[in-house]
Amino acid sequence: MIRTILTALTIGLYLIVTYPVQLFLRATRGTHKERNDRIASRMIRGVLRIMIRIAGIRLTVTGKENIPDEPVLYVGNHRSYFDIVTTYVAIDTVCGYVAKIEMGRFPIFNKWMELLNCLLLDRSDIKQGLKTILSGIEQVKNGISIFIFPEGTRSQTDEMLEFKEGSMKIADKSGCAIIPVAIKGTDNVWEKHVPFIRPAEVHIHFGEPIYPKQLSRDEKKFLGASVRDRIQKTLDEME
Repeated sequence: MIRTILTALTIGLYLIVTYPVQLFLRATRGTHKERNDRIASRMIRGVLRIMIRIAGIRLTVTGKENIPDEPVLYVGNHRSYFDIVTTYVAIDTVCGYVAKIEMGRFPIFNKWMELLNCLLLDRSDIKQGLKTILSGIEQVKNGISIFIFPEGTRSQTDEMLEFKEGSMKIADKSGCAIIPVAIKGTDNVWEKHVPFIRPAEVHIHFGEPIYPKQLSRDEKKFLGASVRDRIQKTLDEME
């Protein structure tokens, strides 16, 4: 229970203490966006590393050599809220996440999401969902990587849910590479014993890049399923 309390206190204190910095970054973002993006990313990575230590997560990251030096679309399996915590720390560059629209309802926190180039997706509104995908394409074209969980929600079992094919359009339309990301062990931190946070081994592997423009039309049609299969193969190898 102590880890749960300390994690919650860390988040709360961070949002309060850094609020003046957040206001400054938002006020100057129009003229110093790249600089402010880097500052916001470093700040968030710092507090997330503290959360990882408090939670007792032993994080192993492999495959970073597969990430090209350019904006990409990270595609990962989704088992836990700690998927975002651990992958954000594992990525060295500015990266925005596609998150469910409900995450934008929390005051102060939602402004940090904006500073971190996160995109909010309303899965019940097709038109709004399309706008989110188009925003993701623009983000990539402007040099910002995007991380998406194409299952749409957290899987409650060891079996991945089907990937939404539409989520691959960010890479298809922008021309960026897709990096399959296999995440294992995050649900052992919290989801398997809510409300307690417990120490766990977490392994993240970045797979080899996939370039949609190099694929045939048929391969593009089922790109989500193909990426899912790659991630599943990596997860099986982790066993």
